[in-house]
Amino acid sequence: MLRLACNTLNILLDESSMSNATPIVAEENRRAVAPPRPLPAVAALVRAVAQGEGDLLALLPGKAYQVEAGWLGWSRRSILIVNKPEWVRAVLQDEEGVFPKSDLMVGALEPLIGQSIFVSSGETWRRQRRMVAPAFSQLRLADAFDRINAAIADYETRLADMAASGDGFSLDLAMSHLTADVICRTVFSTSLDSAAAQEVFEDFKVFERSVAHVEMRRLIFDPPFKDIEQSPQVLEACQRIRRHLLALVQSHLAADAAFNDIASDMIAAVDPETGARFSDDELVDQLGVFFLAGHETTASALTWSFFMLASRPKMLARLRAEIEEVTQGRPLAFDHVSKLSFAQNIVKEALRLYPPITFLPRVAERPTQIGPYRLRRGAMVMIAPWALHRHRMYWKDPDAFDPDRFSPERAGELTAGAYIPFGQGKRVCVGANFAAVESAMILARLARRFDFSVLNPEAVRPVARLTTRSETEIQCKVVQR
Repeated sequence: MLRLACNTLNILLDESSMSNATPIVAEENRRAVAPPRPLPAVAALVRAVAQGEGDLLALLPGKAYQVEAGWLGWSRRSILIVNKPEWVRAVLQDEEGVFPKSDLMVGALEPLIGQSIFVSSGETWRRQRRMVAPAFSQLRLADAFDRINAAIADYETRLADMAASGDGFSLDLAMSHLTADVICRTVFSTSLDSAAAQEVFEDFKVFERSVAHVEMRRLIFDPPFKDIEQSPQVLEACQRIRRHLLALVQSHLAADAAFNDIASDMIAAVDPETGARFSDDELVDQLGVFFLAGHETTASALTWSFFMLASRPKMLARLRAEIEEVTQGRPLAFDHVSKLSFAQNIVKEALRLYPPITFLPRVAERPTQIGPYRLRRGAMVMIAPWALHRHRMYWKDPDAFDPDRFSPERAGELTAGAYIPFGQGKRVCVGANFAAVESAMILARLARRFDFSVLNPEAVRPVARLTTRSETEIQCKVVQR
């Protein structure tokens, strides 16, 4: 069967070459890594199955970047990709409770994060949101600034050692390590060097590798709402992570505890409508989300930002000029970050081309309709920031890496609702502002001090895993300025 699929794929590839497919090119400020070669829907389906790696980007047909909505090939549950901003907004806002998070997503993540804010819906989500939001206020962000700076300073020492030795390293792993350290310090008041934090980090890598690959047979052949079984290795890793998180929670509950961090905010959180607090299990659920989403998504955005800057010396020089103009040669301070507009736009553009959460799948809880499309119960509604952010109707030169598209002078080029790296509306990621400030700080501090060079840029191919990553880790070297 696999041989037949591969032969069919080769025929379809020969018959459906598309002139707008874009290779990786090195010219300054022009092209980014293009999406997988656009194919007709059936050919894209065969390609995804033949590759056998669970990369959903390969499943997207050429029309996904061109239509307001459309069916994605064939599957037992039926999959509708939705791009029209008005319809995307309606699905994500979900005022009538028709489109909860996809059962495939919930089933994959539940062993680690339970019924947390990342996967919950309806009144459960609204209660959690009311209680979680204050922990990510502007005041908390200002309080966290020194801890973020300390994590960056420690990693600068590590990068300086790698610069001195000339050794190559994984850019992906470097950014994951740094952002995980930021989360540990800001959420739990402990560095990643602590034994518990390091074990959580290592177990999370096991979890990420194991759940990242979507089994195409589940997506295509399994009925909706079928239970998802995880391997014993994944379940054991999740149990270890949750035990460590519970121990960190309990350390905050000790009689002599005096913490000022996000975990302590969560322990003290009270539902303003009911007066209820989070149980220990609910605290572990929510803190698991902060570790999952708070470090892995930011690491993805930073990996792609540094990858892009490595081949764009003029853009890097402009970034450094902005940093020096804003700081006047002084260390980066909290009030500097909001003035680093070009640094922020670099991160925004990396988030556009490589949105960390590649897909936001929803499932129809009951028969319904989106525009002219009728959906039966169990149909999957695929909101794909990857496709929406590269859509031919909503973006000028959509595959180009162009941070200036987010400048005030070009605001008229942007289509409202076509940029959703953190979700949208009331369901926008509660940590979006935290991630934006953290990303700009890390980009500014590391770019100010180091030059990154990618060792094999032509081998970089984005894939949709737990976040948008390169198929193989991006290998780099670093030189200290």
